[in-house]
Amino acid sequence: MLKRLFTLFFLGATTFSYAQTSDEQIIRRIFDEALEKGHSYEMLRELTKGVGARLSGSPGAAAAVEWSRQKMSSYGFDRVFLQEVMVPHWVRGKKEIGRIVNSRKLGSQDVNVVALGNSVGTGPGGTVAKVVKVNDFQELTALGREKVEGKIVFFNRPMDPKLMDTFRAYSGASNQRGTGPTEAAKYGAIGAVVRSLSSFKDDVPHTGSTRYGLNVPQIPAVAISTNDADLLSDLMDDDPELEFYFETHSRMLPDVLSYNVVGELKGSEFPDEIIVVGGHLDSWDLAEGAHDDGTGCVQSIEVLRIMKAMGYQPKRTIRAVMFMNEENGLRGGRKYAELAEENGEKHIAAMESDRGGFLPIGFGISGTDAQQNKLIGWKTLFEPYGIYQFKVGGGGADISPLRTQDVPLIGYIPDSQRYFKYHHTAIDNFEAVNQRELEMGAAAMASVIYLIDKYGL
Repeated sequence: MLKRLFTLFFLGATTFSYAQTSDEQIIRRIFDEALEKGHSYEMLRELTKGVGARLSGSPGAAAAVEWSRQKMSSYGFDRVFLQEVMVPHWVRGKKEIGRIVNSRKLGSQDVNVVALGNSVGTGPGGTVAKVVKVNDFQELTALGREKVEGKIVFFNRPMDPKLMDTFRAYSGASNQRGTGPTEAAKYGAIGAVVRSLSSFKDDVPHTGSTRYGLNVPQIPAVAISTNDADLLSDLMDDDPELEFYFETHSRMLPDVLSYNVVGELKGSEFPDEIIVVGGHLDSWDLAEGAHDDGTGCVQSIEVLRIMKAMGYQPKRTIRAVMFMNEENGLRGGRKYAELAEENGEKHIAAMESDRGGFLPIGFGISGTDAQQNKLIGWKTLFEPYGIYQFKVGGGGADISPLRTQDVPLIGYIPDSQRYFKYHHTAIDNFEAVNQRELEMGAAAMASVIYLIDKYGL
């Protein structure tokens, strides 16, 4: 009896302590837990080194699902479950070959290329043709079928280096990868070469999805490294008859069954109000998918682990979601939103981390004026940690389908200046992630989730 009374007193004291503790003190405790006893870095090591690349439909993706389920179960979350989702199964095949053919200055020169995700392959015979260079779709249209048919189109628009927001620069150049091959095919092109979407000049090509249009021939497409794009461009200026050869072996197989992985802490007062924090579990096949998006996944799990380790009992239900298939289909994000609507779930906020595991600088929110003002009003609580950018406009690809259900969307913002060195490349490995920056980000995310849980939006 005495033991039971002591237990009840202790639990009551813990609850009372949180009720009476200032937000500044609780946020300090969250950061202390993440920086002194954090698990995110070791989780990332397990996911990247133990599982590795996790392209949707691959054995690596299946292993990542099981790793996530077991990891969240081991932390004793109130519930861990899977959501079935059918995903694309694209395979790269043998290593790609790229070559500048018989240039006047250099003769034949091998270059660094990778197939674009979802693209068709050339097969063992490869594709060789004269090249036409364009910076945008307007230039392609101006050339027309007469000058494009039977050729390879080289899209050479760089990310704008003058923009401080590298994601704006990425968005400004990404349509040439996303739909460039289809636009080229409309004018009879037989292949496409796309300048890698990178902020850096190097020899590392960046893959990423392309989307074929309806009733348009599907042509093979590769990304070329920024250094080799500059080389190809310079040689073409002196040699308009220059030819290019590339060989790829990629193909799309039938869809396969995969899963979103969800862990949750049940709310004590408003269990039907759900706060989601997540990242995407899949990655490209070239590397370990550390920054994109292993870091977002382990940070999201860490948010719940920190709360549980601190003895914090949330008012509302908090979910960590490992979304499947962001990279080449967004099937997991769409399925999550679809099931939320079917099940009549009420989400009061959704946060995504998918900008790498770099130093946190803030958060962006898309929602009503009142919701946006509330988040921005918490800025002063984060200034002691060097986190200062609280702004209107935010979200993430996986949580974007929830917007039709009027859910406010929050994007975690780390310093992005180095992100597009690693994005979609063969060097996006565990060693590229800084432990302290990763843990700082997890703490910042947990602190915002705590405030939303306490005050709502």
